[in-house]
Amino acid sequence: MNTFAQRPAGHSAPLPRRLLAEFLGTGLLTAVVIGSGIAAQRLSPSDVGLQLLENSTATVLGLAVLILTFGPVSGAHFNPVVSAADWFVGRSAGAGLPLAEVGWYALAQIVGAIGGAVLADAMFTVPVAVSQTQRATPGHLLGEIVATAGLILLIFALARSGRGAAGAAAVGAYIGSAYWFTSSTSFANPAVTIGRMFTDTFAGIAPASVLPFIAAQVAGCAVGIAVLLALYPAASATADDVVVPAADALES
Repeated sequence: MNTFAQRPAGHSAPLPRRLLAEFLGTGLLTAVVIGSGIAAQRLSPSDVGLQLLENSTATVLGLAVLILTFGPVSGAHFNPVVSAADWFVGRSAGAGLPLAEVGWYALAQIVGAIGGAVLADAMFTVPVAVSQTQRATPGHLLGEIVATAGLILLIFALARSGRGAAGAAAVGAYIGSAYWFTSSTSFANPAVTIGRMFTDTFAGIAPASVLPFIAAQVAGCAVGIAVLLALYPAASATADDVVVPAADALES
């Protein structure tokens, strides 16, 4: 059967429409992160703390809006580790993304993130260039494990406790706080990490740091799932509601 014709439980929109939502959502999220970083550099050139405040505030608001916009179509994963966790957690209950669709989601997210980086550079008339910012220190990698584990735990705990509708505000708030309490400023997303490689600005990350960051994010995902299942053993039953419940009205 054609994979694009299949519609898993909880995701009523056809797969191509969901992939478009993931592509646009991840791309615009990356553009928000990078674009606000460039603006912060220009507005507050001598104050790095203020730059981070401006960058994190824009990201909190932008992420919440994007979840509200695209969540009813695709669930608003915008993140390969969230999609992978959705399959892994939900597989025993026949919920969440089918394994065959995890790769499609991740591809749409990665391509979207790269496009978002190029868009942000273009909006601010910055040449598209590979970042030179090295970030892969032991402390930064530990920060990525913590940030990603907390994100996974939050998203699935909201779904299991019937509070998925609060996902936009809660996830935005968590990422905003993790900008400040983690040493890595909470990338917590392999797709956005790859996208941020294509801008040599405030939000960039050098290619040599990308794979270590992604490895730390995968490790954080595993930690988050382990804690989730210890606290919420029946979390698999509500994997369809990650990050926010899909809307059945979008079938037509």
